[in-house]
Amino acid sequence: MIRILFFLAVVFGLGLGFAWLADRPGDMVVTFGGYQYQVSLMVAAVAVTAIVVAVMLSWWLTKSLWNSPYAIARHFRARRRDRGYQALSTGMIAAGAGDAALARKKNKEAAKLIRFDQEPLIQLLDAQAALLEGDHDGARQKFEAMLDDPEMRLLGLRGLYLEAERLGDRSAARHYAGRAAGLAPQLAWAADSTLEEKAERGDWDGALALVDAQKATRQIERDVANNRRSVLLTAKAMSLFESDFNTARTAALEANRLRPEFGPAAIVAAKALFRQNDVRKGSKALEGAWKAEPLPDVAELYVHGRPGDAVLDRLARAKKLQSLKQNHPESSLAVARAALEAQDYALARAEAEAAARMQPREGAYLLLADIEEAETGNQGKVRQWLAKAVRAPRDPAWVADGVVSERWAPFSPVTGRLDAFEWKAPEERLGHLIEQQDEEPEARVAIPAIRAAQPAGDDIVEVESDVEVMPEKATETATAKVVPPTPDGVAGVVDEDKAEPIRLPDDPGVDPEVERENAQRRFRLF
Repeated sequence: MIRILFFLAVVFGLGLGFAWLADRPGDMVVTFGGYQYQVSLMVAAVAVTAIVVAVMLSWWLTKSLWNSPYAIARHFRARRRDRGYQALSTGMIAAGAGDAALARKKNKEAAKLIRFDQEPLIQLLDAQAALLEGDHDGARQKFEAMLDDPEMRLLGLRGLYLEAERLGDRSAARHYAGRAAGLAPQLAWAADSTLEEKAERGDWDGALALVDAQKATRQIERDVANNRRSVLLTAKAMSLFESDFNTARTAALEANRLRPEFGPAAIVAAKALFRQNDVRKGSKALEGAWKAEPLPDVAELYVHGRPGDAVLDRLARAKKLQSLKQNHPESSLAVARAALEAQDYALARAEAEAAARMQPREGAYLLLADIEEAETGNQGKVRQWLAKAVRAPRDPAWVADGVVSERWAPFSPVTGRLDAFEWKAPEERLGHLIEQQDEEPEARVAIPAIRAAQPAGDDIVEVESDVEVMPEKATETATAKVVPPTPDGVAGVVDEDKAEPIRLPDDPGVDPEVERENAQRRFRLF
């Protein structure tokens, strides 16, 4: 646009100049070689303009002829380069689509048309084609060759890192990631891998510095950075709690400030505050974590926060904790445990049964077994609760990548991923599934009603059995006979070969003689 305006301005200026000369007629006399030439001023101006134009055209033509070999070579070189880039583009698309044959073909074509030093992407396409063909050794060699080129060094490190991850060599992968993070801290994959490596080595300060660098360069969001810092500070406080208490206390308080709902951070912060007899602040930290996620360790530390408290005081603290998170199984279990310590068996049983109704799981049934043993000592009922505990779903625990841990850890022991542990119920045990399948019968028959006549003068007692047995045992069971009614008015069904009376269904007691007689031929869980 500017060039057009400039051209129009020049034409307009020339027009004005010729118009001005036309309005002012005159002659121009030129004496040259003894001759005198006289022409009008307009003709002289046109002649001068024509001479200038002719000189300029002659110069352009001479220059074009002189530079024609170079121009022709440049034209063919540009055409060759365009073909090479077209082949490179097609090869990269083929590599992304998984077409190894086309990628290799276009790589060779691009290598012929473009030199490696002119376009580093040819090396990348070569390595990608080798990976698609399954030549991992050749691909690693190509990635290692990229390390000598400053422009391709990060790409080579990335390729070597991925190959080490594929082979399961975590130490080599983290070595390459560390080199890449040193060259370019903004690389997320390198920074994350280096962060995991520092966490596994216990270099908490180095890991925290790396998180701060990621936050400063806006690689990660502020919330993500705070969560990572909280995890690292919690791990640092736990590792230094006994050796360097002041540093551990500072780290624990900062971790709890960054993430108040994080249970492990609240626990280690509360322990530090309790050690300094600051029960109020420690309790508030635990209460904040309890509202977000009730954990048994939080309840245990909260209830026993003051070592000198009586059992009734601990029960009162458990009830206060329950008021913060009502209608939750962990709240009921916390009160039940404190009530059991205070020997308030009625409250302990009520809360434990409430927890079992809200979430049937082994911990609630085990607590009910403890309550039963402490209150009545009835081993039959204790075994009932223990049997339910064996078949009940498992209690929640810290789970990361299939690993179940009783204690929280900052990283996964399998993958090394930071903040991988989650508080949730582990996968069901295989034994439970097998038992459930075994309990479903393939075919069952019901025992017909057994009618037995008593001697003359007695009433006729009719006993119907709703017990279901397997077909092969139907005949054996049908030989049972009816005995006279007991003083309570209940008839019993016994086997002909055994004279032992059958106990009532609601009687959990065990006869000592029968226990000794069947001890050798009975399977016992406990």
